[in-house]
Amino acid sequence: MSRSIHTDNAPAAIGPYVQGVDLGSMVITSGQIPVDPKTGAIPDDITAQARQSLKNVKAIIEQSGLKVADIVKTTVFVKDLNDFATVNAAYEAFFNEHNAPFPARSCVEVARLPKDVKIEIEAMAVRR
Repeated sequence: MSRSIHTDNAPAAIGPYVQGVDLGSMVITSGQIPVDPKTGAIPDDITAQARQSLKNVKAIIEQSGLKVADIVKTTVFVKDLNDFATVNAAYEAFFNEHNAPFPARSCVEVARLPKDVKIEIEAMAVRR
């Protein structure tokens, strides 16, 4: 049985989907774009956008009772693969800041993202 996850600490879904799904042993987030859930603001630069997207993922994971260290897989969608090194630096800092092991990851360039942001990140976490 799955349970929908909702938190005010991540942006509300902007379509017919939920922020995340708790399957009991696994939590899957929807893709998180870099919208500040309190203000609706979107940072301009890719580093700040990556940080905000990861912060939104973290909020959903934590709402389910898990932590960043429980994330086992992420998918990163970027508008421009030339930002790969910059995104990697922000991503590495985020996981290091939370004393979490790096999860498996895919990173792909896409033509366009919602609200014309530069990055979107989704995650899977496991209850151990």
